[in-house]
Amino acid sequence: MDFSFSDDLLRWRDHVRHFVRTEVEPLATTLDRDDEFPASLHARLAELGLYGMAIPKDYGGLGLPLLHEAVAIEELSRTNLCVRSRITTNIGIGAMGILYGGSEEQRRCYLPPLARGERLSAFALTEPNAGSDAARIETRAVRRGEAFVLNGRKIFVTNGPHADYFTVFAVTDPAKGAHGGISAFLVERGTPGFTIGKRHELMGLRGSAACELVLADCTVPAANLLGELGQGFRLAMRTLDKGRIGMAAGGLGAAQRLLERMAAEARARRGDGQHLLADCAIECEAARLLLYTTAARMDRGERCSTEASMAKLLATETAWRAADRAIQLFERGACLHENIVERYYRDVRIMRIYDGSSEIQRLIIARALLFA
Repeated sequence: MDFSFSDDLLRWRDHVRHFVRTEVEPLATTLDRDDEFPASLHARLAELGLYGMAIPKDYGGLGLPLLHEAVAIEELSRTNLCVRSRITTNIGIGAMGILYGGSEEQRRCYLPPLARGERLSAFALTEPNAGSDAARIETRAVRRGEAFVLNGRKIFVTNGPHADYFTVFAVTDPAKGAHGGISAFLVERGTPGFTIGKRHELMGLRGSAACELVLADCTVPAANLLGELGQGFRLAMRTLDKGRIGMAAGGLGAAQRLLERMAAEARARRGDGQHLLADCAIECEAARLLLYTTAARMDRGERCSTEASMAKLLATETAWRAADRAIQLFERGACLHENIVERYYRDVRIMRIYDGSSEIQRLIIARALLFA
């Protein structure tokens, strides 16, 4: 695909690609088997500035354009996808609520240690009765003097077991519903009434560490409100727009790696599975063009909520179909745990749900067409 990459962007892509090949790929199988993120890899990601890609330079990050970030995440996703999850949660949905909704004081306090990898962040929206439909959350926040008291339970909080800062969404005015009745709060680990609950045993993205959070009379200073009271749902949706670009880049990187494996297998079999290769190649190029174009438009300051949903939907569905086709081509051997195809099959299945399921993305796209 001919997409005008600057020399700077090409150098950045090659820099990340070399790191992935030499330092991440050797750990890919171990990450999946042990379901733990190595401290040594965390240190290298921090050293390279990857935890601060999206954080502005004024707050200690690299301040890279979204297109640079998408390309980096695509490369990081050409191996174990939990590395993408760790990075994009921290610089995407974990940190963007602070950047978009936080006061200047909050930004200067919390963003620099996130950019340096000294702290990790997480995004706590999903609940047992509110998955992709975020408007149905039940966690409550009640104002008491100069504080808010939070009660509720969150689940599938990526980075949760290790995070230091959590963007937590709660209902502050039930009568107003999602638009005006939900607020966002910055909650620090160790806050009284805030407990890290059960760690989830996921079938894929092992090593990414997701858990439940329990808030039982969790008292948060009023100063920890992110943005305006009642504007939490809007903040969540803006944050998820950014997160969906990261998810799309992850799906694309996975699909491209699977395509390369399929091509190698087809050559070894003297041309078997050519139709599978062709379909996968077409979909990868379409997903890449949509992802890069959307990221470039967002870099220009355009609002691209619908396009972000399109990119996330197309790329993650492409990755899923690529994994399924690879299983078909590799046959029984692909079902073995040590086979990279089997790991991708588990990993990309979850990506069709995270940051809004494929069904929710289709609803967003359809509503944009119907009510334009």
